[in-house]
Amino acid sequence: MKKFLALFLALVMMLGCIGIASAEELPTITIMFHGSNVTDDTAVLEKVNEYIADKVGAKLEVIWGTWGDFDQKAADALLMADETVDMVFTCSWSANEYNTFAKNGYFVKLDDLIAEYGADLVAAIPEALMQAATIEGSEGKGIYAINGYKDVATQNCWDVNVTLLNELGYTLDDFKAMDFYSFGELFAKAKEVKGDSFYPFLIEPMVLERMVTNSIIVAGDSGSTNLLSLYLNPEDVSADGAYGNVLLNKFATPEYQKFVEKMHEYYEAGYVDPALAVAETSNDTRTAAQLSANYLIGTQSYALGYEYTASAERGIEVAFVPCTDPYVDTTASQGAMVAINSASNYPVESFKFLALLNSDPYLMTLLNYGVEGIHYTKNADGLIEFTEARGTYTPWTNGMGNVTILPDTAAEGAGFRKTFVEFYGGAKGIPSLGFVFNNTDVSNEMAALSNVAAQYALALDAGAVDPATVLPEFLAALDAAGMQTYLDAANAQLNAYLGK
Repeated sequence: MKKFLALFLALVMMLGCIGIASAEELPTITIMFHGSNVTDDTAVLEKVNEYIADKVGAKLEVIWGTWGDFDQKAADALLMADETVDMVFTCSWSANEYNTFAKNGYFVKLDDLIAEYGADLVAAIPEALMQAATIEGSEGKGIYAINGYKDVATQNCWDVNVTLLNELGYTLDDFKAMDFYSFGELFAKAKEVKGDSFYPFLIEPMVLERMVTNSIIVAGDSGSTNLLSLYLNPEDVSADGAYGNVLLNKFATPEYQKFVEKMHEYYEAGYVDPALAVAETSNDTRTAAQLSANYLIGTQSYALGYEYTASAERGIEVAFVPCTDPYVDTTASQGAMVAINSASNYPVESFKFLALLNSDPYLMTLLNYGVEGIHYTKNADGLIEFTEARGTYTPWTNGMGNVTILPDTAAEGAGFRKTFVEFYGGAKGIPSLGFVFNNTDVSNEMAALSNVAAQYALALDAGAVDPATVLPEFLAALDAAGMQTYLDAANAQLNAYLGK
């Protein structure tokens, strides 16, 4: 009997060792997310890897890119064919812009993987989003990234610190009666009360320009510094704007000149932090000021319900006041995606993970909200309530995938996801919805123009330089770099798309 027991125990130990060895032999797949504030993911990834081992056949590591460092890290990983980065966030507005990087061969074409492993994904993601991801890439027409089901319409808003606004003697209704060109009264009062070291206008400069001029990003344009403008009709986003369906040099319009002149006035008055005008410090400065509620009016591309999250994070009442109705354009429908790096050694495992993430509520909740009992609890109504530990684990939810399969939070209220789908489902499309500029034939011009814009645009948008002297210099440099050739190519394609 003892001999049998000894043999039995030896067998159990051997099987246990085999199991451990098998787990250790699973390949590791790495994903790079954007916009995150994560300093401790140990407990989360332990749970994730327990859950995906059998379903994906791999272990997961995450590179938590921030608003400040993601663009450089992501572009470098792709351009250097870094095989240690398997999956990477991409979109229509990041430095690793989806259309451009897919055309240049940096992303895996996913159609065959979707056909073989993507049934649950296809069932979870609206067909329109799959269509929005279908482009002419390096391997022909197809899907080169998984499109996140998030806020598929764009709505740019003023980010209002209502708590401070009220302290200054103003109401939210008072603010709504103002516009960008009359904010000076508010800013002057804020400086008077809060002191010279307080900067009331917290901006993302390039977003601010679009909000004020009612222009939009053009898909396929330079992702780092947009060069083109298509102007919306603020009264009806589905109707033609003031210029019709014509692509313009963003920096050569009367609207842009008027905007930068006012921004220079605000900057000179001390309403804008100088760090916002410097590429290396702009994003991190803005994020820090937001989280510490150290502002009066800011800029924000809105996601339904974000005021609840922002109010809780910042410890103030936050309101988002829209500049236009929500609208659907190509940029918004490609606003948050995850692609597989063409240098990855594990494209199948990576795709299986992405398909699971976008269709499995448990995994999506785990990676977004953290571990139940550590980062959140559920109240009597089953709604998510975050704990203090959430402060060390706050990913950017909209940058991860299908937000509609997440549970409602207590701050959002019961039924929020249902409202979310209804809200974005009712948004109007712009007249040129679906157009993507194929910049291949003018890629040299785009590179040259982007370099010029990188020298001038941020400082002008932030008000840090005098447009009376700098704007003419900027426009001359753009002309010399081939702006007219670039414009002609873009408009020819848009006219063809619209059947003109």
